[in-house]
Amino acid sequence: MSKPPVVSPEEWQLARDNLLKAEKEATRAEDAVAAQRRRLPMTEFRSDYVFAGPDGPRTLLDLFEGRDQLIVYQFMDNGPRHFCPGCTKFTDNVPAGALPALAEKGVSWATISNMPLAQIEAYKAERGWTLPFLSSNGTTFSDDCGAGRGFMLSVFLRDGDRVYRTYNTTARGVDRLVFTHSFLDLTPWGRQEDWEDSPVGWPQYPTYG
Repeated sequence: MSKPPVVSPEEWQLARDNLLKAEKEATRAEDAVAAQRRRLPMTEFRSDYVFAGPDGPRTLLDLFEGRDQLIVYQFMDNGPRHFCPGCTKFTDNVPAGALPALAEKGVSWATISNMPLAQIEAYKAERGWTLPFLSSNGTTFSDDCGAGRGFMLSVFLRDGDRVYRTYNTTARGVDRLVFTHSFLDLTPWGRQEDWEDSPVGWPQYPTYG
């Protein structure tokens, strides 16, 4: 297996300083995009969808749990006994302390899927997930969000009993939020996935095995 070249500490520091310039430019660009994101307009969204949950039916408005903001991750429904590996990986990577930290900032979380509740509950138990996970089976919620049979992350804002959608993202927009991806991107081998631009000889494997 190829490895990074070995250089003197002085050469390494020079290369690191050059990379730092690129990192700072990327950070400033990300800050500018985040500022633009905070200035997005919003659109009113139905709040009366009824989702099936382990504690009974809940509406979209209920999922705010009295807070002003709500993040919803829509987990793909691939049919009985079939589970999206990407959605599974994403859900595995929601840190245990993330939801209480979000709640302190007035943000609630819900994972929602068109899978029937019994299928969700069985998979939750198998994976050891404790985060809120509800079924939108029989509703138009997934289609109305634009997720259809795919996955999506959406953000909602509540004003009294009215709900507004403020943001959504999918594909690489969700990919960048995965905890392990952020740290693997700092390592020499990266994510070791076959789409990455890595030097010849670096370990690489199919993204989903």
